[in-house]
Amino acid sequence: MALVAVVSFLIATALCVLVCGWLFAPVARPDGVRLPEELAEGLFRLIERTGKRFGGIRIDAVWVVGDMNAAILQRPRWGWVGPLETHLMIGLPLAHSITRRQFGAILAHEFAHLAAQRRGLDGWWGHLRAWWFRALDRCIEDAPRLGRALDKWTAGDLRAAMRLSRLEEFEADAGAARVVGAQRVGEALVEVALKERFLNEDYWRKVMAQSRSTPQPLIRPFREMGLGVLAGFRRPQPGPVNIHDMFGGAASEADFHPTLAERLRVLRVDPKVPVCGGESLANTHLGPILPTLSWVFDRAWWQDSRRDWRQRYERARRA
Repeated sequence: MALVAVVSFLIATALCVLVCGWLFAPVARPDGVRLPEELAEGLFRLIERTGKRFGGIRIDAVWVVGDMNAAILQRPRWGWVGPLETHLMIGLPLAHSITRRQFGAILAHEFAHLAAQRRGLDGWWGHLRAWWFRALDRCIEDAPRLGRALDKWTAGDLRAAMRLSRLEEFEADAGAARVVGAQRVGEALVEVALKERFLNEDYWRKVMAQSRSTPQPLIRPFREMGLGVLAGFRRPQPGPVNIHDMFGGAASEADFHPTLAERLRVLRVDPKVPVCGGESLANTHLGPILPTLSWVFDRAWWQDSRRDWRQRYERARRA
């Protein structure tokens, strides 16, 4: 009996530790370089002015990240406890792809998220919702059989969360349009979509194509990205474009964001290619620290890509 009790206690303890590991999933945190205000004063002034236009919303920290995106992250100050802190993340590829004016529209969209969905208790509800899905992901990964049951049990919740996420994007677009104008929001959305397609289908493809002939890249992709966008991006003729053919007509139930066509239709903005409007945000507001930022992201990219690069090179050499 004593042996059975000991075994039962050990099993219960192991299960408790496992469940606690799921429930106390690490709180999301920014993954990038925190931007010192003294090195980008113009950018911080723009952010502060935009916050005032949305009722005095403040940003606690600004981060530069490595993807083509701008986003808001809220998390408790001390991990699991404390007041919610608001972090703004700006992708370096995005900064190379848009002008200051276009960034103003994107910034208005992010502040509209905060004004409509993330103030007071609403911010905590959003934080708890994200925590719940992180905990489910860890459970599904660690215990596949239980995970399959949970996956089936929570499928309706996930579909509802995705639908809510798409509705929140429409709401944020509408909030931004009231502040900076629907046309300006629509132009920024089209510009980002065109530049993102160029980077994914042209720029990064050409960077990785070097792996067929050299064991290491000949260029640093983040350092050369600004020049790559300036020289390589071929802007379609200004005027109406067929957004449905270029970027899809309708989002599926598995999408967290509506398509570009849906967003423009709800904004009641004609899908037009914006006219080139000047220097990029990276040049105008991040110029002094661009070399350092580029070095950080080039180093991180090479750490992630080195193995795949070498494998491509070896296959090409054998062929």
